[in-house]
Amino acid sequence: MAFVPATPPDSTKRSLRSRLITRTRERWPDLADLTIRHRGQFVYVDGELRDGTTLPLFRLRYGGSANSWGFAIHLAGRDSYEDAALPSGYPVDTPEEALDCACGLYLNDPTAWTKPPTN
Repeated sequence: MAFVPATPPDSTKRSLRSRLITRTRERWPDLADLTIRHRGQFVYVDGELRDGTTLPLFRLRYGGSANSWGFAIHLAGRDSYEDAALPSGYPVDTPEEALDCACGLYLNDPTAWTKPPTN
């Protein structure tokens, strides 16, 4: 088994922020901003709506690569996070996939879980 650092390097943290902000601007106009907090191997992502409301969205777990993150959805009723599979069926994927999954749920847009045909 390969060694996975306990925390992502600074370059991965910067890349993650840039990727999530870019995806938010491309796909989620209801979000005014994201708050991204790093705690060890975990990254907590909250969305800020245009009216100022803050929504805890999801948690990522660093998997040793900027493209491979474990996903946990925020459960509003419990105010906690639970590991979950993404729409792809995998528990690990890109940060953009995690953002789309959580926003599809919390912003009530199930089209976030469908991929357009490639042909």
